[in-house]
Amino acid sequence: MPDSGYLRYVALGDSQTEGLGDGDDVRGLRGWADRLAEQVASATPGLLYANLAVRGRLAGEVRAGQLEPALALRPDLATVVAGVNDLLRPAFDADEVAAHLEAMFAALTAQNARVATVTFPDIARIAPLARPFGPRVHALNDRIRRAAVRHGVAVAETSPYPVVVDPRLWSPDRLHASPLGHARIAAAVAHALELPGSDDAWTRPLPAVAPPLSGLRAAGAELRWAGSFLGPWVVRRVRGRSSGDGREAKRPALLPVTVPVVPGRSGSGSDSRALD
Repeated sequence: MPDSGYLRYVALGDSQTEGLGDGDDVRGLRGWADRLAEQVASATPGLLYANLAVRGRLAGEVRAGQLEPALALRPDLATVVAGVNDLLRPAFDADEVAAHLEAMFAALTAQNARVATVTFPDIARIAPLARPFGPRVHALNDRIRRAAVRHGVAVAETSPYPVVVDPRLWSPDRLHASPLGHARIAAAVAHALELPGSDDAWTRPLPAVAPPLSGLRAAGAELRWAGSFLGPWVVRRVRGRSSGDGREAKRPALLPVTVPVVPGRSGSGSDSRALD
């Protein structure tokens, strides 16, 4: 890899890496991986980027469907983020999920790719009704850290910072990041990779707002969330369906990433960058 940076970036994962919550299927999804590609491209003109992620995929499905195509693209930078869909399944096995992630770490690093991943926030602090899943998050994060050490994988440690559970970083479904949340994830991964211009600003809290709901109003909000988002998700799983059924990767081939300059805007804000 030349001193100027990475030349081929491939992202593997599920809906978060695909970009759900940051745009839509009509206008197009952006997401943290796209944002990260834009930051890499700002330091390395000529970067090629592919995003193989598909919503709804379990870690084993990411490994089975995305690892071989990723290796064929010969990336010098890769991100692997999966496991949340597994966390929410009744038969969750942290060791099995971590084994799939570690297999991807091993295969990509053996091909001399620089690999990065993330730890997950406690979803009980985002959606109180998801409190039973808290121990699963801690178990998976612990295994991700250990596997990352064994293979020299960079880890964006999002879990220790209170800002990652700020509601403003999450979409109304509380399962996918908002545009601001995706920007923070991209900044966290860039910081873990020590990319030019990255720092720990992503860990800092957002400006204070009105206090959260309490009592009956909070309970009502939880019930509305369960009816609007959790319930339909459970029904799909009971029926053996996934939000990713019939879907393919949005960017399966390596394509150029451009970093246009927006007139009248100073600095290097992420909104001034776009993908081809």
